[in-house]
Amino acid sequence: MYSILHIAPENIAGVPFSFYDMFKKMGHDSRLVTFHKNPYGLPEDICVDFYLPRNPFAMNWRRKKVGLREKQLKTNHLAREFSPGNLFEQTFFYLRDLLRRGRVNKLISDNLLDSFDIVFYHGGLDFYRYPHQALRWKSAGKKIVCFYHGSDLRIRGYIKELDSAADLNLTSEYDLLTMKENLGYCFYPYDSSELPDRKTHNNDPIRIVHSPTNRRYKGTDLIISVIEKIKDERNIEFLLLEGIPRKEVLEIKAGCDICIDQVGGEMGGTGYGKSGIESLAMGLPTITNMTDEYQNWLPDNPFVVCNNSAELYNKLIWLIDDSSVREAIGGQGKIWVKKYHGYESVYNHLSSLFTDKRIIPA
Repeated sequence: MYSILHIAPENIAGVPFSFYDMFKKMGHDSRLVTFHKNPYGLPEDICVDFYLPRNPFAMNWRRKKVGLREKQLKTNHLAREFSPGNLFEQTFFYLRDLLRRGRVNKLISDNLLDSFDIVFYHGGLDFYRYPHQALRWKSAGKKIVCFYHGSDLRIRGYIKELDSAADLNLTSEYDLLTMKENLGYCFYPYDSSELPDRKTHNNDPIRIVHSPTNRRYKGTDLIISVIEKIKDERNIEFLLLEGIPRKEVLEIKAGCDICIDQVGGEMGGTGYGKSGIESLAMGLPTITNMTDEYQNWLPDNPFVVCNNSAELYNKLIWLIDDSSVREAIGGQGKIWVKKYHGYESVYNHLSSLFTDKRIIPA
């Protein structure tokens, strides 16, 4: 039975923790190290809690970097090899990595992290911007897996040295498959047992929920504009959930009828995220945007697809007016989540990939 160490900048949307938890429940020695605490109170295993500058200068710097990358992607969709943009950035990463070294070495020693067989890098990012530790583990015979979650590859790009050391590169984002070579697809694991029981109500008004972590990426302004129009025509209640604890979000969702994951957002790709999976697993018809190619590729596609405001309006009216349609689509979604995102399904798929790449013995 192999051991697996997960390393992530943050437990983003709870996905790295789900991978860690899946392997643990399948009988493996599994740990998760995160660099920064999740701001929404999601569970942690080992959190280093590195300092993350959130002052106006740092936040403005990040916004400018994202804005520049957005413009670049409009003309060149391919993922880029990361490199510091200027001497300031180069000096920043060098000094930051130097200051981290003592804490990282102690972390590895105290938690016996050198003993793991596989190192699974969420976001394709090591403790250091130049992946010193990943290369040490690689030279010691460890197997390296990189898993890209979306904006990590779209915005930052891949780290050349870590990419070269990786035995396997994966993503759960369909649009990333066209951005980088040698990138395989894997559904991320989800355990629906965490969800509260669905609450029934008299369907008057119909409750529609949207819980974006980033309004631009999820198309929230477009969604709100359509909702305001429908409010004049149908008896609905719109719940926009932002900046509240995840447990509270799930409790509110459990009393809703329809979920909108994303429509017409910027830089968020197409498809669905953790919010969409939670809603499907609750039995909520879930709306998202997808290209035709993605719709045809995704097996047994359970989503209500809308790619613009007109489609969103029409599909919402359809769902609002027909409770039997909502029930049928919601029931199909619950089955789909277990079939493709359930722990056993994802674990078996990863085991097959690990065997093919000789990460584990056949």
